[in-house]
Amino acid sequence: MNDFRYALKHAFRLAEDSASHEEIKKRILSGGQVTGTNMCVLICAILIASVGLNTGSTAVIIGAMLISPLMGSILAMAYGVASADSHQLKRNIYGFLIQLTISLLVSTIYFLLSPINEASSELMARTQPTFYDVIIATAGGFAGIIGSTRHDKVNNIIPGVAIATALMPPVCTCGYSIAHGEWQMLSGAAYLFIVNCYFIFLSAMLILDILNIPKVSTLTDKQWKRIKKKMIRNAVIVLIPSIVFTYLMLTD
Repeated sequence: MNDFRYALKHAFRLAEDSASHEEIKKRILSGGQVTGTNMCVLICAILIASVGLNTGSTAVIIGAMLISPLMGSILAMAYGVASADSHQLKRNIYGFLIQLTISLLVSTIYFLLSPINEASSELMARTQPTFYDVIIATAGGFAGIIGSTRHDKVNNIIPGVAIATALMPPVCTCGYSIAHGEWQMLSGAAYLFIVNCYFIFLSAMLILDILNIPKVSTLTDKQWKRIKKKMIRNAVIVLIPSIVFTYLMLTD
């Protein structure tokens, strides 16, 4: 019985096989860098995803999600909060906003030039987020950050998370909506993107906090509680519409 308790106790210990704090920092922050290479890959991913959504090709959309660098920026922002590094956080936020702006610009231009104007089923599927999307984003965020912090980095986790959480398609759907003036469609796709980003960020930040990532700045317990309360408040605000949409879907 004692052996079983010991095994159970250690089965879910994240620190059991985690990489060193220095290695975790290097991995996550390098994944969030906005470089010329990453921007070129991002543009390629956006174009591939836009074509896939435009033509209704699921396989092409999956391919775009696999090469998208957006996930790295979100994990890097989570690291900035967990390490109380305001400079790193601001840097990653600006980088993420640059990536998002480029993504919207490229996808909007594509859909303005595309001869296919009708919204495919793949596009429409990204305009009605529900509570299930919150579950997927949260679980994906946990899996992504755990995979990134293991001693032996699990390379098959991040691609799976990229496909499951689907950051790229909602952005491209926003581009389609802007190109065709579909503002209701834009709001649904933008909300799905916010849901995915925020709950990936939140779950990643929680795991990094559990792993006791070294703090760059010394914050009091009161300051940390204030930060955590804000994050919980924001989570509730983001969560409420998804619950409403889920209810309407189930009762329709």
